[in-house]
Amino acid sequence: MYYNDLIRQRVLVVGSNGMLGQRVINFYSSKDGVQVLGCSVEAEPVYKNADYICCDMTKREDIKKVVYDFYPDFIVNAAAFTNVDKSESERELAWKVNVKGVEYLAETCRVLDSHLIHISSDYIFDGAAGPYSEKAKPNPLGYYGRTKLASENALKISGAIYTIIRTNVLYGIADSRPDFVRWVVNSLKSGNRIRIVTDQINNPTFIDDLVQAISKVIEFEKTGIFNIGGKEFLSRYKFTQMIADYFDLDKSLITPILTPELNQPAPRPLRSGLITLKAETELGYQPHTIPEALALMKKELSL
Repeated sequence: MYYNDLIRQRVLVVGSNGMLGQRVINFYSSKDGVQVLGCSVEAEPVYKNADYICCDMTKREDIKKVVYDFYPDFIVNAAAFTNVDKSESERELAWKVNVKGVEYLAETCRVLDSHLIHISSDYIFDGAAGPYSEKAKPNPLGYYGRTKLASENALKISGAIYTIIRTNVLYGIADSRPDFVRWVVNSLKSGNRIRIVTDQINNPTFIDDLVQAISKVIEFEKTGIFNIGGKEFLSRYKFTQMIADYFDLDKSLITPILTPELNQPAPRPLRSGLITLKAETELGYQPHTIPEALALMKKELSL
């Protein structure tokens, strides 16, 4: 089904309908000599520029058949149960997607010698002493972080070729749903007040920077753990103010609050963020500044 003499490399993107998955598909669909296949649980893809197959990665035999039929050189696992609060109440589903699905992918990669690139999170840390390097000791606060840490540990003992990319606070363009930037822009343009926390610190990651990092992992066949994040370490409130300033929106509609005021079911790491020195050195990773990323989003979306 997927055989082609001109193809030098096959890339399977699991979770291709998500924000990151879409941008990985867009990147590789235009590359000569690369065949990319998207895979998600939804019946139809949200894009039209690549092959797609519907598959639930939590069903072992189904996802193994997809992998064996396509025979990828690389699998990018952009699929995850990312709802931090629902992870507390829907623990079985969160574990199936974030851990068991990864185990099934790793099983097939071990057989085929495919290279699995898995996306993890800064939520494996407690946020007591960030930002964190790749060597920092994990200590997740909530169940979502526990599943992401468990997925990392599953890969480490799987015998598969793997790369773990940890990231945080993704923003950028995707068709499936508005990201944080567009939510802020749309809310403020509509005159809606928004409550934003001042005590959560991290370095927001522009999705296209993450895609570039993934492409470098593939190009250089790098294994191990890499942190990928933005240039600026700042509070979510400061990030929101920067968005409002860039798009010339009313900052008086932004109300500063503390995390406990949200009464969220799951605890959040507060002083977090990821140190990207290793990626800069070994991958040539060069993230955009927030204003540069916002300019690219404005141009593409005509905001």
